[in-house]
Amino acid sequence: MKNVIKKIVAMGLVLSMTGAVAACSKKKGMTVKKGTLTMATNAYFQPYEYYEDSKIVGIDAEIAEKIAEKLGLELKIVDVEFDSIIAGVQSDKYDIGMAGMTVTEDRLKTINFTDSYAKGVQAIIVKEGSEITDADTLLSGDYKVGVQQGTTGDIYLSSSPEDGGVGEDRVVRFSKGNDAVVALSTGKVDAVVIDNEPAKSFVAANSGLTILPTFYTEEDYAICVNKNNQELLDKINQALKELTEDGTIAAIIEKYIPSNS
Repeated sequence: MKNVIKKIVAMGLVLSMTGAVAACSKKKGMTVKKGTLTMATNAYFQPYEYYEDSKIVGIDAEIAEKIAEKLGLELKIVDVEFDSIIAGVQSDKYDIGMAGMTVTEDRLKTINFTDSYAKGVQAIIVKEGSEITDADTLLSGDYKVGVQQGTTGDIYLSSSPEDGGVGEDRVVRFSKGNDAVVALSTGKVDAVVIDNEPAKSFVAANSGLTILPTFYTEEDYAICVNKNNQELLDKINQALKELTEDGTIAAIIEKYIPSNS
């Protein structure tokens, strides 16, 4: 397991925070539409973003709301496919992307990221009684692994075995995490690698599945911003700093992920 994490770190795919973010001159206004902060997300990632009736709620939604308040803006959340978030922010269709998103070297080539606001764990879901008992077993066997397309689980697993992954041939991509879990339940894949908190929800809703006690890797979540909008990046980082210092972010995370759970 330690070897897996070391290989991923060696690739530079785990966190590379603000010090590594390239600063570019701002070419456009702070927001696409004056007075509105438009956030792109993929609202199938409980507890970070999900639907309650027709409203998108969750950790990211509440933190974004607090950031918008700090900036004197109204928050608008748009639900899109996960792998279209960065492209939408690049094209100024959306101001920010926030969807339990991890900073990676590949993503940093096209987008900027704020400071981290939360930590995540890539968990492994298998069927109860599976011969897959840990990450090393998963990697060393010939198992098919389901992932949500465009996520860090996809990025990590699609890399070569030498770099801590299983390679493209063993990865099966799905547009939603739930679709990957359904494929696991029906025997189309042997395991699913996805963030730990959504994994808990998926396992609770699908009998016969379990989360392995050892995880695949750890990561930090951040907000993506257009490289040409340094002003917005700076303002969000300042807002995150204030919301961290006054305990707001910790309280939001505790609300959705109680520390005694």
